Amino acid sequence: MTAVFLVLHIMLAISLVIVVLLQRSDGGALGGLGGGSFGGVMSGRQSANLLTRTTAVLAAGFMGTSLVLAILASGGGAPSSILDTPASQTESAPPAPVEDSGTPSAPLAR
Repeated sequence: MTAVFLVLHIMLAISLVIVVLLQRSDGGALGGLGGGSFGGVMSGRQSANLLTRTTAVLAAGFMGTSLVLAILASGGGAPSSILDTPASQTESAPPAPVEDSGTPSAPLAR
């Protein structure tokens, strides 16, 4: 299930980048490559309106799949806190005491 949403998410992301780059802007972008004309089928105003609506639909789908993927990744389990667990489960047995033999150990080499 996660794989299906992930593939859909990637396709939406690529489509969103392409549609945004096709829009005409002051800086040019890829709008000079035919982004505002669609081969003369529609006027410039109609194509801009179509690209704006397409961008909005793709952005909404992208945000929706992002939320679904976040919910699927969380596992849907109840959040747990280390403060809620009893001490016997969080602590291990204390380490055994080290016995002192009374003889000094060799100095560490530096």
